[in-house]
Amino acid sequence: MPLDLYSDHTISQQTPMMQQYLKIKAEHRDILVFYRMGDFYELFFDDAKRAAELLDISQTHRGKAGGDPIPMAGVPYHAVENYLARLVQMGESVAICEQVGDPATSKGPVERKVVRIITPGTISDEALLKERQDNLLCAISHNDKGAYGIAYLDINSGRFRILEVDNDEALTSSLQRISPAELLYPETLEHTSIIEQYNGLRRRPIWEFDLDSAKTALNKQFGTKDLVGFGVENAALALQAAGCLMQYVKDTQRTTLPHLNAIGLEQNEQNVILDAATRKNLELTVNLSGGFDNTLAQVLDKTATPMGSRLLKRRLHSPIRDQQELNNRLDALGEIHDLAINLELHDTLKQVGDLERIIARLALRSARPRDLSRLRLALQTLHPIHDLINDASSTRLTQIKQATPILSELQELLEQAIIDNPPVLIRDGGVIAPGYNQELDQWRNLSKGATDILEQMEIRERERTGIATLKISYNKVHGYYIEVSKANANLVPADYVRRQTLKNNERYIIPELKEHEDKVLSSQSNALALEKRLYEELFDIILPQIDVLQKMAAALSELDVINNLAERAESLEYVRPLLSDSNAIDIKGGRHPVVEFVMQQPFIANPTYLDDKRKMLIITGPNMGGKSTYMRQTALIVLMAHIGSYIPAESATIGITDRIFTRIGASDDLASGRSTFMVEMTETANILNNATENSLVLMDEIGRGTSTYDGLSLAWATAEYLAKNIAAKTLFATHYFELTELVEQLDMLANVHLDAIEYQDTIAFKHTVLDGAASKSFGLQVASLAGVPKAVINRAKQKLSLLEQHQSVSEMPLTNVSSSPLSQQASLFDTPNPVLEELESIDPNELTPRQALDLIYQLKQLAKNS
Repeated sequence: MPLDLYSDHTISQQTPMMQQYLKIKAEHRDILVFYRMGDFYELFFDDAKRAAELLDISQTHRGKAGGDPIPMAGVPYHAVENYLARLVQMGESVAICEQVGDPATSKGPVERKVVRIITPGTISDEALLKERQDNLLCAISHNDKGAYGIAYLDINSGRFRILEVDNDEALTSSLQRISPAELLYPETLEHTSIIEQYNGLRRRPIWEFDLDSAKTALNKQFGTKDLVGFGVENAALALQAAGCLMQYVKDTQRTTLPHLNAIGLEQNEQNVILDAATRKNLELTVNLSGGFDNTLAQVLDKTATPMGSRLLKRRLHSPIRDQQELNNRLDALGEIHDLAINLELHDTLKQVGDLERIIARLALRSARPRDLSRLRLALQTLHPIHDLINDASSTRLTQIKQATPILSELQELLEQAIIDNPPVLIRDGGVIAPGYNQELDQWRNLSKGATDILEQMEIRERERTGIATLKISYNKVHGYYIEVSKANANLVPADYVRRQTLKNNERYIIPELKEHEDKVLSSQSNALALEKRLYEELFDIILPQIDVLQKMAAALSELDVINNLAERAESLEYVRPLLSDSNAIDIKGGRHPVVEFVMQQPFIANPTYLDDKRKMLIITGPNMGGKSTYMRQTALIVLMAHIGSYIPAESATIGITDRIFTRIGASDDLASGRSTFMVEMTETANILNNATENSLVLMDEIGRGTSTYDGLSLAWATAEYLAKNIAAKTLFATHYFELTELVEQLDMLANVHLDAIEYQDTIAFKHTVLDGAASKSFGLQVASLAGVPKAVINRAKQKLSLLEQHQSVSEMPLTNVSSSPLSQQASLFDTPNPVLEELESIDPNELTPRQALDLIYQLKQLAKNS
């Protein structure tokens, strides 16, 4: 029978130290407990085994429980951050148990308690965070109608948001955008593939999602009577998630959270909605391989501060529709360019650093001395920033100036209180500047030995003893002593007490020097205690300014993003887009921002024009000709315009866009039991069910995952539905040339193609978009370039020649898509054709006229029989 560690009987059998540990561990059974013992954090029992495995550290034993040795593992306290960083990246949580009692007065083990719980979504320590990525805690709730409430919090900025979604697809998209470091979900929610991909999953009891409790907890946190002022009162499902999240944060942080002072509701009508497939296919911040290279963020993010970088990435994933807000951003960007302050402003903003996270640590009272010196530098940097943007008149830059007031009193306080280069920790003192506190200066003078007192004592003892070489010194082992050479030992007075004998000298102590030593040693502890108290008082002084500092950090983050995009526009030759209330997209000379950046050579620019009379482009052309690049560049240009960025084009007018959809590329989802074709059809279904006339839709090679006739029928019906039933702005790339005939039957369609030149068995891609359909797909030429054997290419040419003689499926009539049955599946290669086989075996040059006539009758009979 396994040992019950937490039973009263088991605990009573342990040493006092292990009794204390087990009582603490009983309250944190599901997470690792780092139990402070001297210079180490120790782990015991299953925690020790797990930590040894996860961290690759040694496992030993200490004492016994139930007759068996107790497993033990530990990490040094001075290196604990490295181990914690590795654990939180794995999704683990850790309870930090510190000594809180006084060893001098404790009877038995020093009192210990858990002072905080470090979890992946609530970490604030600088060493544990990735500085250019948000670190978010998220909670989800659900109802029996398949809807979800989502709440997420950045504890390092105080940004607290909620939203509600109607289905699994929207939940998947939202979680992909939020990318939570830790995810809380109710015990009533099935552990589906939607959430399984995230680390730090935490199953929570259903009572934590109670709506009334959630409202009470949130009102208490914000100091309000209700939530009406935040505009979230009616978002009941999301508030349930927010209540669980709030409870979890309070349980883990065990301190006040003054920087969490508001909550906001996200609404779809405010954003350009991107689904999960679109975020993936457009490679906004993560590429298709899961890395960060060759993404839009890599091209655009040259920000000066980590907080600016995080804001830019949030905007890439949450483009907005508000044209007034977008034009304010674009005006500010243009004004920075006109004032020619970009480079100087970038260098100045670097001095601000990560003010956002520094403020959060101040609010949580976990800030370190260097956080205070960085805050001081940021406040000092406001002066040159104001000088640089003083002449700006755009709405947004004016707002930024107003949100970044000069805080002279706080700046002066930090200049007086903190030394220029403080140590990492307050633990050993040396942080508070001389002159800030008179009492501290006095204690410090004593702790340093009060040199003048020692000098006077040394002079007096030389005169009293007649020993001219007598000196008073100090070391850490023996403290203060009077040193006399052995040659003068006969002159030493009787009241000198020998402390140490050396080869050439003798060391003594006298009562007066001993009394001074005691004062010095006590003054060191008094100075350290006072310094720590003064350090804590700084938090209290700064606390009322937290709200102002948060707004300042947000404003400086935005200034960094605007300045960064101004630099990108100038360096990469981007232009300002014109935002229109029409439904048109008119891009002249558009370029793919990432491909152009990676190639580092001239990019062949292409136009895109869509409006109410030209809703869909049917795009044909060879593989590798640039169809996917052309479609993606259009989507990225539209997206960049909706974050307030200049765009890679000669000019562009961007009309109303509510959503961007992409169906590009082939991939499977074997973990969920979905084939490549099933993934393709699921994404297509999502587009057909959710796109509107204001949506931008990218469809690439629909139907290629099934038989030729099935695929062509699906592609035809999908294009027809998008054009007739939805009227979405659509780029539809295909290798089914039959679809080009849709243009003759639907007025709002147009054919374009990517140009290429064929020479013998090879092909040259021109990457130029021209009107009209392509003449052929050049598939055999591309296969030849890829190194497919000549014999296969030649055989394919023979088959192609025969297949091209078959009736075209494009002749099928237009029907009502919603009720039209798809054609029966029929493979072109299912049954051998005896007529064709006979023809292949004959050389016409060897036939006489009579033999040729006989052959015609023979072939006719074969055709009849087959």
